[in-house]
Formats: sequence, C-alpha cells, structure tokens
Amino acid sequence: MSDLSLLQLVSPALPVGAFSYSEGLEVLIQSGALADEAMLESWLQAELFRGTLRLEAAALGPLAADLSAWVGQSNVDARRRVLDLDGWLLATREVAEVRAQQRQMGQSLLQLLQELGHPLPESLRLAWPAAWAWAATALEVTPAAMVEGYLYGWVANQLSAAVRLLPLGPTRAQVLQLRLRPLILEQAELLQHADPRELWSSGVGASLAQLTHAELYSRLFRS
Repeated sequence: MSDLSLLQLVSPALPVGAFSYSEGLEVLIQSGALADEAMLESWLQAELFRGTLRLEAAALGPLAADLSAWVGQSNVDARRRVLDLDGWLLATREVAEVRAQQRQMGQSLLQLLQELGHPLPESLRLAWPAAWAWAATALEVTPAAMVEGYLYGWVANQLSAAVRLLPLGPTRAQVLQLRLRPLILEQAELLQHADPRELWSSGVGASLAQLTHAELYSRLFRS
C-alpha cells in the first residue's frame, strides 16, 4: 500500500498547485545565471546539498511522529511540538512569496486528505512540510520513502518549471531526474536521521532570487 500511496503523493496530478511555483528559478533563468541543462543540474545538486529544503526533509520524521501521537492519543505536548516545528520551518524561508507558497500548498494538501478520510483535529493550518508528513503518515508511507518522496517531488517540480523556462524538453528533464536519483537517495538517508535544528543552509543565492522574483516585469510563476 505504501508504494502506491507514495506514487499518489508525488504525482503531478496532486491538486496542491505546485506547478505554479518556481522558487526563484524563473529569476535565475531570466537573468542568464542558469542557461542550459548542465547549469540547471549544478543548481539542483547545490540545493540538495545545501538548501533550506534539507531542513524540511529532516523535520519530516519528528513531524510524523508527533502528528501520530497527537491524532492517535490526543497528546497535547505532541500538538505543541508540531506547531513549534511548523512555525520554525516557515521562519527559515526568508521570502514572503515562498512562505505563502508553503502555506497554500500545505492547506491544499490537508483539504485533500480530509476528502480522503484523514482529517486533522481542529482543522489546523499547517505548511507544506508538516502537511506532507501527515499525508505520508495517514497513507502509511514508510519513513524512508517519506523523505525520498519529498526530495524527489521538489526536484520534479523544479524540472517542470525549467521545461517551461529553458530550451529543455521533457525527455532531457527525465534524464536529469534519473541522474539526480543517487543524490536524492543519499541525502534522504542522511536527513532521515538528522536533527533539523542542527543543520545549516547556505541557500543565499536561492533566497536572493526569490526576493527578486516580486520585481520581475513579466513572470509565469508565483514565486
């Protein structure tokens, strides 16, 4: 069941609006900082090695454990830890557009889970990482696959944006996704056992690109 559930969660048909965000990629491509497939691959590798994404991936395990304790046992301490970590992760996102993205996608996923019969108590509004952790828990995705799927889905969304912005066809995007697979698996294994509050991020370039996105004269994406 978990394999099919993971496929559902990483499907581009998942109605959370991920296709409408580039997370700064649009700025980098418009400015010429990323001009071809090789440069795009280097950028994605750098984000997997050093980006804020890593903190979110590492937080999935603690979030899933506390969400299970809260929903299954009405554990108020677990509820507090979920909200604290959810707020902390949002605070690591320096740009208002990206924080709005995280909230919108998280709420859309929680609404979907409610339709699927897995509502959260109190109809809490959680951002994307916490909502993903609850989705994986509710749909019985294994802890390892939960982290792998989170990283894989982020790469897939970035490649989807790149196909619309670069002379990069869907076939080459699939080749890139396959080439990045070993790194995704390596990082997922590392992050599954890491404390998110002890990790660091050096995604300064990503943050600057995301800040600049609001100033673009013409844009396709919301971030």
